[in-house]
Amino acid sequence: MNKLFSLIKRNVKLFFKDKGMFFTAMVTPIILLFLYAVFLGDVFRNSFVAGLPEGFVLSEDILDALVGGQLVSSILSVSCVTVAFCSNFLMVQDKANGVLKDLKISPVKRSTLAVSYYAATLISTLLICFTATIISLVYVSFIGWYMTFADIVLLFLDVLVLSLFGTALSSIINYFLSSQGQISAVSSIVTAGYGFICGAYMPISSFATGLQKVLLFLPGTYGTSLIRNHSLGGVFAEMESQGIPTAVVDSLKASLDCSPKFFDWSVSIPMMYVILGVTILVLLGAYILINSLKKKHKRGKRNG
Repeated sequence: MNKLFSLIKRNVKLFFKDKGMFFTAMVTPIILLFLYAVFLGDVFRNSFVAGLPEGFVLSEDILDALVGGQLVSSILSVSCVTVAFCSNFLMVQDKANGVLKDLKISPVKRSTLAVSYYAATLISTLLICFTATIISLVYVSFIGWYMTFADIVLLFLDVLVLSLFGTALSSIINYFLSSQGQISAVSSIVTAGYGFICGAYMPISSFATGLQKVLLFLPGTYGTSLIRNHSLGGVFAEMESQGIPTAVVDSLKASLDCSPKFFDWSVSIPMMYVILGVTILVLLGAYILINSLKKKHKRGKRNG
């Protein structure tokens, strides 16, 4: 156990010591928040107004809160996964620099090494994503605050769950990488593509029907929906308390993927947690299995 804690401490320290990895991981959510607020704020606002029934008007405060909630949910849902990939690049760097080979010939079990990389990646990811969440909440407090204490707690829970998912996913993918070039390629693909397939950049409801059905098979979609529900829950409650028709509120929820439907089955919030939880366990099991099979394969080669 002491070896595991020492390795985790070593990996976390190296990540924050590497200014390139840390700067990329930390600054990305902040830059996204700035870019979203400057360039996409008006786009989101216009889409809300266009989606309202004819002659129906929302107050500026409600519109600001809707825009802020969508911006924050989009940024956090992407950051939990992209930051996990950045944090996990230490494992690839150790492999590329020959450090991992030295660690493997030391009296440390492969399983201990694997767990240490996963735990260190999760810790680094949570530190950055929780910081990004706090910054996002400060931003929301300035433009339109309707969140309750329960919403805030659940939002941090969502970030935790999605970070667990992102860390497990990155652990499997990064396991097969072994060079700086591969790191750059995977980083570019994940940064550019994940936001679209999880519904963060554009709600899945705006995609073609066939593509919607495909994307609803991906667990990341439900992570985005969870964060969106809890960042906008207070706004929707305020709209209902002001007498805005339930049909209008439900329409907004559907357009923002707050109430996704898997074919004709409406996916509830508890079920979203179940889907992500099962996915995390499956990915972790696969990660452990990959490490175990690699060990057995090498033993077989030596015996042969």
